[in-house]
Amino acid sequence: MSSGTGKVVCVTGASGYIASWLVKFLLQRGYTVRATVRDTADPKKTLHLQALDGAKDRLHLFKASLLEEGTFDDAVAGCDCVFHTASPFYHNVKDPKAELLDPAVNGTLNVLRSCKKASIKRVIVTSSMAAVAYNGKPRTPDVVVDETWFSSAEVCEKNKQWYVLSKTLAEEAAWKYANDNGLEIITINPTMVIGPLLQPTLNTSTEAILKFINGSQA
Repeated sequence: MSSGTGKVVCVTGASGYIASWLVKFLLQRGYTVRATVRDTADPKKTLHLQALDGAKDRLHLFKASLLEEGTFDDAVAGCDCVFHTASPFYHNVKDPKAELLDPAVNGTLNVLRSCKKASIKRVIVTSSMAAVAYNGKPRTPDVVVDETWFSSAEVCEKNKQWYVLSKTLAEEAAWKYANDNGLEIITINPTMVIGPLLQPTLNTSTEAILKFINGSQA
């Protein structure tokens, strides 16, 4: 297991499902973690992080909003690398642009702009399989989905797949910004992520499993 002793990293959207586990593992490995949340005064966003082993000495919370440019500057300054996980994930969307598209795309660009200012060497962006799988091509057992695949914005819009569109446009914007500005980024494209919750609130992926368990969804 690699040691992060003496290294400082930032995790955006740290109260979320993936990010909370990421913070836990980074602290376990000795990293100092700067964690951004929308509201540092909200115990539902922070208490489970502050309770993690190593948090007392090596976890620092920062308030940051995806839609405010410059809001991530302080959190990423001096970091060895940044994990950008903050992105909204809902199904029942009333205003796709305000609820999903703007936070995902502009939020990613705001984080990357802050990283550029701080000369961050590497940014790991949590994208989604949503960004690669929805393009109308058949996904039969013999088909390999590889790095040449991206979801089609046209297909997403036609099918009103707003979350899928948000992740597709956000990853596209991330690669373009990184290539134009000499940033090293790595994108990961997880599918549904389930398992024990660290945060006290139910997230969208786990809610889907709960619906099978309690019979509210067949």
